[in-house]
Amino acid sequence: MGSLKSEQHVNFAAPRPFVKRLKSDLKETFYPDDPFRQFRGDRRTHQLKKAVQYFIPILEWLPKYNFNMFKYDLLAGITITSLAIPQGISYAKLGSLPPIIGLYSSFVPPLVYAVFGSSKHLAVGTVAACSLLIAEIIGEVASPEEDPTLYLHLVLTATLITGVMQTALGILRLGILVDFLSHSTIIGFMGGTAVIICLQQLKGIFGLTHFTSKTDVYSVLHAVFSLRHEWRWQSAVTGVVFLVFLQFTRYLRDRNPKLFWVSAMAPMVTVIVGCLVAYLVHGSQHGILTVGRLNKGINPPSIHSLNFDPKYLPAVVQAGAITGLVALAEGIAIGRSFAIMKNEQVDGNKEMVAFGLMNIVGSFTSCYLTTGPFSKTAVNFNAGCRTAMSNVVMAVFMALTLLFLAPLFSYTPLVALSAIIMSAMFGLIKYEEIYHLFKVDKFDFCICMAAFLGVALLSMDVGLMLSVGLALLRALLYMARPATCKLEKIPDTDLYRDVEQYPNAMRVPGVIVLQLGSPIYYANSNYIRERILRWVRDEHAKFDSVDGSVQHVLLELSGVTSIDMTGIETLIEIRRLLQANGVKMGIVNPRIVVMEKMIASEFTNTIGKENIYLSVDDGVERCRDLAYNPQKTNPSDDNVELSAVELRV
Repeated sequence: MGSLKSEQHVNFAAPRPFVKRLKSDLKETFYPDDPFRQFRGDRRTHQLKKAVQYFIPILEWLPKYNFNMFKYDLLAGITITSLAIPQGISYAKLGSLPPIIGLYSSFVPPLVYAVFGSSKHLAVGTVAACSLLIAEIIGEVASPEEDPTLYLHLVLTATLITGVMQTALGILRLGILVDFLSHSTIIGFMGGTAVIICLQQLKGIFGLTHFTSKTDVYSVLHAVFSLRHEWRWQSAVTGVVFLVFLQFTRYLRDRNPKLFWVSAMAPMVTVIVGCLVAYLVHGSQHGILTVGRLNKGINPPSIHSLNFDPKYLPAVVQAGAITGLVALAEGIAIGRSFAIMKNEQVDGNKEMVAFGLMNIVGSFTSCYLTTGPFSKTAVNFNAGCRTAMSNVVMAVFMALTLLFLAPLFSYTPLVALSAIIMSAMFGLIKYEEIYHLFKVDKFDFCICMAAFLGVALLSMDVGLMLSVGLALLRALLYMARPATCKLEKIPDTDLYRDVEQYPNAMRVPGVIVLQLGSPIYYANSNYIRERILRWVRDEHAKFDSVDGSVQHVLLELSGVTSIDMTGIETLIEIRRLLQANGVKMGIVNPRIVVMEKMIASEFTNTIGKENIYLSVDDGVERCRDLAYNPQKTNPSDDNVELSAVELRV
């Protein structure tokens, strides 16, 4: 076999030096976005300036900042502050932390993010899922009721672990790890978390003083109904009224997006009204529990509170690692989603560094884990923010709240916080997206439901691991059982396409073209060998005449991105088995990495350079030429042992 058309064009250049190939591979692995392109061709001083601006984004946009932009950021900052106060208190209670910690967490971290973050629209704050996840993991080794000080110290230590991990991932450009939390996993995890969080809020709705520390659906419902003697109808009525009000404002926002501010202000209105009602009617005497004392003052230092006792360290590291990955996946996805709406880009690795630094600094200043929550970011975006200055505005107003207004929120009813949390959680159950997954990809739907049901029925970490495990299993199946297809010619063109997709494609007598669509390596080489031989056997069985039987097999390798020595040996074995049955094999369009391996292993000499083609059409034309001119046998074919070896399935 040879190619008159392609022998002049197939590149058989010597493989690139190892260092050059390694540099190329590392660049594609860690720097796919080529962040250094902006430094090329500039003077050293300009390169240094751009480098500083790259790592500290505020130095890039702050010199261009003006009063017109500040007007929008001021409005957005005030709006998200009104949301941050009730959410901060609510999510801190959800994480079994003192409410003031939630307010602290909306002061320092936003300032850090404004300096190092690359998103213009992301609003920093605490999130419900991570708050509950922290409470679940840390609560196994330290009780927030029996020893609240130890519990708080361990949560702060877990926040430090999270920050260090996130910063390291960003510096080392290991954002690929976050990609293992697929979209399906995140949807299922958030939905399952929303369910158990809503059920846990029944404690506040019914005014219960005792409750289970477990998070699964059965335990929570059992606790709710076994404590019916503690139900307070006054608290339940108040909770339902607040919840209806909050949901009505969300309905208005959905009907008219310009009324987003109504929904954004609703939680603060709920808190203020709740405080007034609790204060005026002495709510504690009527079964309406309140937050309790909140002290004035900004964040106290907490570096001395970090606890690295080996007794608790495994749980602390587990909480820090799991919540860190979840927070990264959620925060980066949200930042990118809103950036796309403005045709902008967000650097995921810089976001990791920003998240990591704000959690490290936060752990030193009495803050627990923060990221970019969807609700607050959506409000920030709709309020017209222009830069990360909106986070600075929020931090300033939060500082004023801590200094002067914090004690006023001591009268906040727990039932109001429960209603705020439940209303927020309803929006996290994406019914339409789950149904869309079911229609489009059943396996993705299974991954989603594994997370959803695992979180709801077992525990949050088990549900997350089940879903990630299924997603990894799917990826391994794709690699171990790669896609292969038979190509045939589209009439009146030179194009060859999959016969299953294009049933009208025309078969080329005597030639079968097979396309491989994945790397060839030790894990899938046996499957590829058996699949190719089965294609040939089936073709022989279908066209058993002399003119119709298979005489040539062309392997189209444009989709094969890499190959190892096991893969090379597999191709040699396939060729030997085919030749033993009078079938010749050719290679079509191997990529540079594959070609370099073939040249280095001398596979090109084994198969013959004349058997490697630039295109399918070249190969087919040469196969036809050989069919009409049998004397043009390839020199490399003379060395093949033509023993009777049957094609195996």
